Amino acid sequence: MLKGKCAIVTGAAKGIGKAVALKLASLGANIVLNYRSSEDKAIELETELKELGVEVLRVKGDISKLADVENLINQAKEKFGHIDIMVNNAGITKDNLLLRMKEEDFDSVIDVNLKGVFNCLKTITPIMVKQRFGKIVNLSSVVGIVGNAGQVNYAASKAGVIGMTKSLAKEIGARGITVNAVAPGFIQTAMTDSLGDKFKEEAKKGIPLRRLGTPEDVAEVVAFLSSDSSNYITGQVINVDGGMVM
Repeated sequence: MLKGKCAIVTGAAKGIGKAVALKLASLGANIVLNYRSSEDKAIELETELKELGVEVLRVKGDISKLADVENLINQAKEKFGHIDIMVNNAGITKDNLLLRMKEEDFDSVIDVNLKGVFNCLKTITPIMVKQRFGKIVNLSSVVGIVGNAGQVNYAASKAGVIGMTKSLAKEIGARGITVNAVAPGFIQTAMTDSLGDKFKEEAKKGIPLRRLGTPEDVAEVVAFLSSDSSNYITGQVINVDGGMVM
């Protein structure tokens, strides 16, 4: 389905990013694996991806820094000659009630989750416009739609990603480029593992499907939006949340 395509996945070393990279590779896409600090995990993933028979380029970089993003995308273009898919997944959380939230905790989340996506969109768009083809998938969150206590910074960043997604979709749709967002709900990752079983059992009660999602659940939707099966879909936000937000 994606054989010969080149896909960049930011924050790919673990969690949802890792699942996305593995899914796209299983469909034949060559992967540009970006990570910021989890080098050991990135190296392990690189080996897993190569075992699927695809080419892999591993590039360390902080997406909140424009120079790092330019290096990432330039290396990808140099190696593969084209970039077909851009998955903006990298993100962080620094949760706290607003009354206790430090200014630097707000700034750092906005810098990575929102400005980082802007940096990636700003750098990839001219390449895809010239190609007259491209698939951009931005990872938002249901928190960016409904909000969540203790996550003012995270909610603001993810709501901003939705706004950027819709705006860019309108700007470059005529060039054959689709821009969509995926908004995960409660996904089983290392981050949620730390919350404890009691909290997770309570959370399930608010989910019609009565289970937490998996990174693979999210990866399936990202793969669809990265494929030709979604050629007439752009500017959309698809919730992957088991019905938690309707």
